Amino acid sequence: MKKQLRLAAFLFLPILVMACVPPARTNETQPSSANEVETIVAMTLQALAPATPTATSTPEPSASLFPQSLYFLSNDTQAVTQIFRMERDGKTKTQITFETGNVWDYDVSAATGSIAYEANNQLILLSASGSDRRVLVEGLPDPVARGFYKPVFSPDGGTLAYAHEGLNLYSIATGTSNLVIEDKLEDMGNGQSLPIETYAPERYSPDGTKLLVALGHWEVLPSHAVYYPSPNALVRYTEVEDYIYCCSFHGGPVWTPDSSSFYGVASVHDSAYKYGELWRVDAGNGAVTRMLRTDTGTLNLPEEPYLAPDGQLYFFFGSYDNASGFFEAPVLELVRSAPDGETNRVVLRDENFVLMREALWAPDASFVIVSTAPGQNWDQGGVLQLYPTDGQKDAVWLAPLGWQMKWGP
Repeated sequence: MKKQLRLAAFLFLPILVMACVPPARTNETQPSSANEVETIVAMTLQALAPATPTATSTPEPSASLFPQSLYFLSNDTQAVTQIFRMERDGKTKTQITFETGNVWDYDVSAATGSIAYEANNQLILLSASGSDRRVLVEGLPDPVARGFYKPVFSPDGGTLAYAHEGLNLYSIATGTSNLVIEDKLEDMGNGQSLPIETYAPERYSPDGTKLLVALGHWEVLPSHAVYYPSPNALVRYTEVEDYIYCCSFHGGPVWTPDSSSFYGVASVHDSAYKYGELWRVDAGNGAVTRMLRTDTGTLNLPEEPYLAPDGQLYFFFGSYDNASGFFEAPVLELVRSAPDGETNRVVLRDENFVLMREALWAPDASFVIVSTAPGQNWDQGGVLQLYPTDGQKDAVWLAPLGWQMKWGP
């Protein structure tokens, strides 16, 4: 009965919100200031409060809420997307970039604090202080164009991987870049080409010896592989027989602490239902372990998996009947289990995270920071809140708008 009430609330409340707050769209007039955006988001979130409210709190300025500084994207006073840093107190916020066009993507080195980001169709590198601005890749200047450089720092901060006509590795020490895997393109004539397979970095392994790479295709769905820089080798996961791919769904791939494998959510791109299954992929041979597979008539939805150093798997999970309808969505709960996703699975908190846009786990899984959309059709970030995995502790409000969260030094 409790689940039905939650689902009913989920179906009704977005209608109420849509009547009051239009979703942010790039072809419509944006709020004139970040304060207006923050006010809209905050008011909308109040309207979407769950049936069983949970207490929230704000940290004291002197408290150390985070183990590291928190970086995220948000809007400046001119509604331009910039990079912001929140200090360990969970309260002090500093704007890092001041670009004239939106920052689309970025990464921050947890070792050195250096920042690489995409703006104005350029790949730009900054020092930890936000100075020493260097353009690494120069695209055609265009404040609304995307280069899809996907910058990723190695754990020691010495190498920056990025996508540009293939997979590139840039040495911070020497300032040189090497194209290690070239995109495979089919020449269609007249200067046109089709992407047979493209390569973009995703995440370095914790030990820095491997790099998860996203594979893009024109005729088949995207997938992932593991790149070994030392032998310059690419290990793909074992193909499965049914029409399902990993791991560009519901949180993307994440490494295990020992760097031996990675978790991800596999699904299909053209499903009428939001669902998936957990995959654990061996980084050495590409062997796949499939978990939480869909049973007849029941759909599972795992999101944002994270295998913690304590050996427990933390993720968000919901399940529902496929006869419930296209607009039905499961109650999404914060759970913990054994590494198989099933054994000893317990619900950690009471909240329904069905409007979650993304999540960032504490390194020790003691909490998770969630970006929650204020409405079903909201298309830019969400309210940032910290949720302790100890369900007896209150959630902590952090910021009214943010997305693409990452840990810094």
